[in-house]
Amino acid sequence: MDKFPIGAVMNRGLTIRSGQCHVDRDLRPLLQRIEDGEIDPSYIVTHAMKLDDAPVGYETFKKKRDDCLKVVRKP
Repeated sequence: MDKFPIGAVMNRGLTIRSGQCHVDRDLRPLLQRIEDGEIDPSYIVTHAMKLDDAPVGYETFKKKRDDCLKVVRKP
């Protein structure tokens, strides 16, 4: 909440909702569907970088350089 404009939210009468995804519940079935070929996530992976290049990957994603959608670590 450090930099969040809570006063502006209150003045406008906005409602804020949040939540977390159910990673523990959904991850295994999702990975199984990927392994079975039901889902192909490759279309969203636009960049693959080595771990040493992680800072570059973060900046590329953050600033949406080179049409970056998703960066993954490659071996």
